[in-house]
Amino acid sequence: MFIGGEVDPSKVEVFDSSTVSLFVEVFKGAGRNPLNGKKKGGLKIHTKLPLSGFVPDFINLTSAACNDKTFLGQLNPAPGAIYVFDKGYVNYRVWKQWTEQGVFYVTRLNDNADYEVLSGQPNHISEYANGGIISDQIIRLKGAEDYVEARLIVYKDPVTGKALKFISNMFSYLDYTIIQLYKYRWVIEVLFKQIKQNFELEYFFSDSSEGIKTQVWVALIANLIFTVIHRQVKECELFATVVSMASNNLASYASLIKILKKRIPQGEERNIKIVQLDAFRNNDGGVFENQEKPP
Repeated sequence: MFIGGEVDPSKVEVFDSSTVSLFVEVFKGAGRNPLNGKKKGGLKIHTKLPLSGFVPDFINLTSAACNDKTFLGQLNPAPGAIYVFDKGYVNYRVWKQWTEQGVFYVTRLNDNADYEVLSGQPNHISEYANGGIISDQIIRLKGAEDYVEARLIVYKDPVTGKALKFISNMFSYLDYTIIQLYKYRWVIEVLFKQIKQNFELEYFFSDSSEGIKTQVWVALIANLIFTVIHRQVKECELFATVVSMASNNLASYASLIKILKKRIPQGEERNIKIVQLDAFRNNDGGVFENQEKPP
């Protein structure tokens, strides 16, 4: 199904970053130094996820202090692709290059962004009083090096009443299509939550940079493997349950997929002969079997 009736989801890529806190400052942490104690180190996981897929297709690890916008230089953008990201990835020079190359982007405009309106007028208040498009304009972003033309859509959220500013170079698409594209950015947050909740990234077995990176990569690879398994048996168990079952049976040679797919007998299908009581059977009789003693 096309997004807004215009965009093929297979052409949409979502990327963001998530920070893993460290107890040693191997990687420089982000933010100001605390009043008491030393600032902890941190590792930032930059991840790109295809909207039509379920696992990342590009990951880059940096220190937490590394600015998000440097990640744009690591990408190899494809003409016709649409990249959706938050307003931390501000790089006017790259945005201009993408526009010239036929690469599209959708993001939010920073509150302190300097720009001038080239065309377009705000809608009448009656059109957005209860939520809707406040304005759809072509603007010129005033950067440090050059001017960048873009499309600015100001949207009033009908639930919160807040005015949200979306910026894109998709000049010929419907305004609601662009807004809906940004809404899909949150799918990558589900991925980060899944990794941090199911794999150990609070304690590290090494205090070296390469050792820490290796443990993070192991967690990412494990998440990939279990995601594939869960896609095969997702009607059976939750993702967290699959991971838990595997971790509790690491020494078992049984096939995890077969166990998950095995149907549990219900009601009359249960065989009384295989219940726990049979484990206590003995040849001389006992409290679980009413056998007659030989004469």
